[in-house]
Amino acid sequence: MNLSGLRRHASRSLAGRREAAVLAPVIERDGDAHLLFTKRAEHLGEHPGQMSFPGGGREPVDRTLTDTALREANEEVGMRPDEVDVVGRIDDARTSSAYAVRPFVGVAPDREYVPDESEVAEVAVLSVADLTDPRNYESERRIGHPEYGDHRVHYFHVDGYTVWGVTGRMVVQLLERTTDWRAPPDPDRVVGPEADFPI
Repeated sequence: MNLSGLRRHASRSLAGRREAAVLAPVIERDGDAHLLFTKRAEHLGEHPGQMSFPGGGREPVDRTLTDTALREANEEVGMRPDEVDVVGRIDDARTSSAYAVRPFVGVAPDREYVPDESEVAEVAVLSVADLTDPRNYESERRIGHPEYGDHRVHYFHVDGYTVWGVTGRMVVQLLERTTDWRAPPDPDRVVGPEADFPI
């Protein structure tokens, strides 16, 4: 991964009545780049069991959305703000739960991270080499959704985990900006809005 361009990139910002931020932690393990994800606890009201980057809603204590991302990473997996080098960000994303989410990218040390069981079921560190392996990727175009219209959904299947949804969109953008990988121009299939998700 080449993260240098993220410092200079002018990312798209979204206005929203509910602000949130996530941290996409990049970890070097055995000489290769990895991304740290959390698997959300099943009892959570929004997106239970899904893979995500550490993050959450902005709180009054947060001076900036960078503070939000770092605070949430600390609360969810014990990643201290002083051990993260925030190198930049990618475009804001809107979630189905009406948040405007700002994704920051930071380099973090390779050590054990312990999930806060009230929010996180597991911590998963997935290699960029596996995420960019064409055998582990698929996508579909969902047409006719009453709220989102026609849209593409990306799926990364690595080590028994599936990264998809808004996090999958973030991963696509992050990989396209920092590696030679590009999402194929055409989806694997076209489905209606009520089709089952392949997870």
